[in-house]
Amino acid sequence: MARLRPFLVPILIAAFAATIYVVRIQKNMVDFDVYRQAAERALHGENLYRAEDGHYQYKYWPAFAFAMAPFALVAEPVARLFWFGLSFGFLCLFVRWSVVALPERRLSTGWLTAITVLVMAKFYGHELSLGQSNLLFGTILVAAFLACEVEARRLAGALVAIAMFVKPYAIVLVPWAWVAAGATGAVTSLVALAVGLFLPALAFGWQGNLDQLAAWYRTVTVTTGPLLIGTDAASFAATWAKWIGIGTTASVAALATSAIAIGAIAWMMAVRRRVAEPSFLEFAALLLLIPLLSPQGWDYVLLLATPAVIVTIDRWRECPVPWRAVSAFAMAGLGLTLYDVLGRTMYERAMSYNFITVCAVLLFSSLVNLRLRKLA
Repeated sequence: MARLRPFLVPILIAAFAATIYVVRIQKNMVDFDVYRQAAERALHGENLYRAEDGHYQYKYWPAFAFAMAPFALVAEPVARLFWFGLSFGFLCLFVRWSVVALPERRLSTGWLTAITVLVMAKFYGHELSLGQSNLLFGTILVAAFLACEVEARRLAGALVAIAMFVKPYAIVLVPWAWVAAGATGAVTSLVALAVGLFLPALAFGWQGNLDQLAAWYRTVTVTTGPLLIGTDAASFAATWAKWIGIGTTASVAALATSAIAIGAIAWMMAVRRRVAEPSFLEFAALLLLIPLLSPQGWDYVLLLATPAVIVTIDRWRECPVPWRAVSAFAMAGLGLTLYDVLGRTMYERAMSYNFITVCAVLLFSSLVNLRLRKLA
């Protein structure tokens, strides 16, 4: 029996994953269907971006469609099961690596992992149900952070570029790569980005690839406006649009809010010498901002707040009582804004006012406070 103990946790996790796939997931995964359809089109050299796809238009760069090609070469049930298995594996890696990456941990790995999963379970579940790629995205970025920590700067830069092809808004990490990995990391990111953008020309031809990139830009810009007031839209732009209506005033307010948040990140980097290990907090803050800065940031993309939640929990007892209350309220709001908890009326009201975004902003403020107090 003692020999089996190291395998017990993985077996239980695998059993849990298989159960939720059979009971809840296998008939959903609508976003995975978008990826698989785009991969089929890419293999046949067809246009990836089609208005007739409606809400489920492909909105990623062409290279990602080719990366998903293996899933278009097998039967759909097999492809769906395999993608879910990979996604669940990415979830485990994302949380595990985020905990391991935190320097000078005060709490044990087990406690940090358990509390973080409890707070973020809602987002993880939604992600898996949709068959989305944010767990892959987050895992790649945490791997880039870990590469920086061991001074594998070119690898870190390349991983940031790879993440951009999964989700283009990883481009916000390039300045961080410059600070954390130096010019070598940032230049590697830009070179890898250029290679990845033009590699699909081997299938589409030079002009055909340029046409696909132009079609991607049109698709993203045309579809952004109508989605701003969607229930799950959690960005700054969506929040202001819900509060005061779509228009110039909301756009200016969103830009101002984004500028303040980016300014806070810049300040954190400017005073990074105040602490011995500054990179994790800056990295966590940038990941948290990604769904808030992107106009098409959905609430489930806030799973990227995992490193932010980890460092906030770990340093929670060292903060003054008012800040403990702020961070606890923020994390509770993120994790408990659920239909089953609040009921229909309160849940719809909370989503209409983007209460989750408010909680994310409070969590971001807690990160700024940690740097101010030299705790991270």
